[in-house]
Amino acid sequence: MPTPANDIPVQNAPVLTAEQTNFFHQNGFIQLKHFVDRATIQTFLYEIQRIESLWFAEKVDKVNGTPIKFGHDENGRRIVQRFAFTSAFSPVLQQFLTDARLQELTQLLAPYEGRISPEEKDGLVVNHYVRTPQSNFSRMGWHTDSPRDLFLGHRIRPMLNVGLHLDDCPQQNGGLRVLPGTHRQNTLLTLFRKRQFVDHRPDPREVGFDIEAGDLTIHNGSLWHRVEQSPHMGAASRRRVMYIPIITGDYLPKHAASKTPFYHRFAKRFQD
Repeated sequence: MPTPANDIPVQNAPVLTAEQTNFFHQNGFIQLKHFVDRATIQTFLYEIQRIESLWFAEKVDKVNGTPIKFGHDENGRRIVQRFAFTSAFSPVLQQFLTDARLQELTQLLAPYEGRISPEEKDGLVVNHYVRTPQSNFSRMGWHTDSPRDLFLGHRIRPMLNVGLHLDDCPQQNGGLRVLPGTHRQNTLLTLFRKRQFVDHRPDPREVGFDIEAGDLTIHNGSLWHRVEQSPHMGAASRRRVMYIPIITGDYLPKHAASKTPFYHRFAKRFQD
């Protein structure tokens, strides 16, 4: 049976307990409450808005080979809905990635050696979900993060999907859903248990989260997860999440001349 969201172990201290670590290895996810305070969240939001303005002014549509996703907010204003390599444009966000508490999370990948690497994959990603008639990024179908490695010609490498939530989002307003324990399935089920990104249907075994701005959610990259669409339109639907890259394997940094990964070429057909 899925673990009710209210029973998910949470922490206010910076150190993972044995109970939390065991829960993570059994279920593939964990929620850490109040990881940063609301004043810090406002600082991060200011930085993200500054970067957005910079990219519009300089007509940036791709960073290190990764396309930027655009949409519109509830006022019809053009916005960035998926940022990539965000910390490369902000000393404030660069500094946050050196936080010792984030470094401690790498132990969840043991015996593999994990690292925070903002210059690999898509770097520090920021997703801005908002549901409007003009938005094409308000939800995300069931998927695992593993196929990216296969598309790049590598075997599946252990990784963590670490999200710092920048808005309050009770589970009735949509947001992250996970299938507990599916990170321990075989490779075939990791790839084909559901139709990757296409299947949006709720699963009776899924678990949702009651999120407050400043909470951290962590899940294994092989865990099946999705982002449920908000039942609301406009500002009430807004959810912004900053994803910290914690990965393993060979060091493969991206740069300005990097080619666009194969899987990004088909991303638009999965947007809503």
